Amino acid sequence: MTTDTTVSIDRRTSAVLDEQHVGDIRGALGTIKAGDSAPRTGLSAKLKTLLAIVGPGLIVLVGDNDAGAFATYGQAGQNYGPKLLWTLLLLVPVLYVNQEMVLRLGAVTGVGHARLILERFGKFWGAFSVIDLFLLNALTLVTEFIGITMATRYLGLPTVPSVVLAAAVIIGAAFTGSFRRFERIAIFFCLGSLTLIPVYVFAHPAPAEMLGGLVPTMPAGPGGMAELMLLIIAIVGTTVAPWQLFFQQSYVIDKRITPRFMRYEKADLWIGLVVVMIGAAAIMGIASAAFAGAGTSFTDTAGVTDGIEAYAGRTAGALFAVALLDASIVGAFAVSLSSAYAIGDVFGMKHSLHRGARHAKGFYAVYAGLVALSATIVLIPGSPLGLLTTGVQTLAGVLLPSATVFLLLLCNDKAVLGPWVNGRLTNLFTSVVVGVLVVLSVILTAAVLFPDISADQIFLIMAVSGGIGVLTAGYALLRRRRNAAPIDRTGRAEWRMPPLQYLPPPEMSTGRKIGLTALRTYLLLAMALVIVKLVQLALG
Repeated sequence: MTTDTTVSIDRRTSAVLDEQHVGDIRGALGTIKAGDSAPRTGLSAKLKTLLAIVGPGLIVLVGDNDAGAFATYGQAGQNYGPKLLWTLLLLVPVLYVNQEMVLRLGAVTGVGHARLILERFGKFWGAFSVIDLFLLNALTLVTEFIGITMATRYLGLPTVPSVVLAAAVIIGAAFTGSFRRFERIAIFFCLGSLTLIPVYVFAHPAPAEMLGGLVPTMPAGPGGMAELMLLIIAIVGTTVAPWQLFFQQSYVIDKRITPRFMRYEKADLWIGLVVVMIGAAAIMGIASAAFAGAGTSFTDTAGVTDGIEAYAGRTAGALFAVALLDASIVGAFAVSLSSAYAIGDVFGMKHSLHRGARHAKGFYAVYAGLVALSATIVLIPGSPLGLLTTGVQTLAGVLLPSATVFLLLLCNDKAVLGPWVNGRLTNLFTSVVVGVLVVLSVILTAAVLFPDISADQIFLIMAVSGGIGVLTAGYALLRRRRNAAPIDRTGRAEWRMPPLQYLPPPEMSTGRKIGLTALRTYLLLAMALVIVKLVQLALG
């Protein structure tokens, strides 16, 4: 039996916060010894290394196709056929670039996303990032258990025992005290997402229509242009979620991945991207085929499952329900861990899956507490589950721009990433993404506050926000050109971030201060308005 090797941390040279984050890489499918610097020259050696590294990218991206994604993609397929498949293609580079940046941050710094925000931008943003992540994740977990109840009811299983058993599986997977055992369980459930493939075969949507859906169009459908725009925003929100950034960075650290294995982890990201896009496209295609010409509008995922049974038979419906159950469990794994990692990072608690529950009580208490609370809420009779789902989508849309803004700022912080900072093209692409996310966030907030918002009003918001974005981007570009300096990439393979206490304070230009103040004001105002609106809806 191979024993795990951990390496003691020199606090003068390493920023790593938990000594269990250094040592052998013990993945689900292989082991790489600490200090292994042997060249990988043959195909066999490269494949073995990739198998040992696979996990973080696969889990975070498959976890993205969770219960909320099943509902959103199902609605797109039922109401518009496969004509919104093009949105998934546009999101591929967004997902990859975002997750590649947090991968780089984790491997190079050894410090989680929430802790870096706290140290580089102050207590307000550190507390805000953790609090909003915790609340949003708690609501997201509720939607995962809603998915579990829908799946188990369809399969004819009793609700209460099913929810309790699912919660026990989710908690028990993390409480094994072994990172490798958890990752093996998580990857096993990730493979369960492939259950959608036989359902797709049963539904056999027309290949020509599926290919046609890759061409950008704005199809007509129930609710007009306004509802279509909001659905596209929901697709973006469910595909690019804030918890992904926190989970991926901390999980890479916990797996002990260093910059030496960066290209293998990038390959892991691409594997996850392929799996998640196949699943998303399959859900759209399945719902499209099942409801083609039916003239019905989306209600919930349970309605989609019933429609699949009516169209393709009981076996297809049962497999779709199993895929929903599986996706909800994978999503719950990742969402719960992202909260536990972030809180452990910020409060200096031991926070590693390499530790048993006795040696990381706070970390495991947060994880188990979130899961138990969410399961309990779903089982309470009369819980406003539909309202909670709406709240998750809205708050995720409101908060996502801030998460991406800090990701971009950290990846341009030379004290944090040194020779690993972003290049010009990555910054240009991510800046455009941030601008688009801000616009979508404003539209989504407006739609919640004013449910009767029209398409013309949505386009007006887009035009005004776009104009402000162009002016802001022009100012930033001129300023960057004046202050541009070549990036020295020498010694990149060996460079790691120094301990946090030795980092110089971040540069806070007047433009950055104004931007962060405006972002803070918008977030506080938007969140307050959305919460008030949701409370009003809850009270009837």
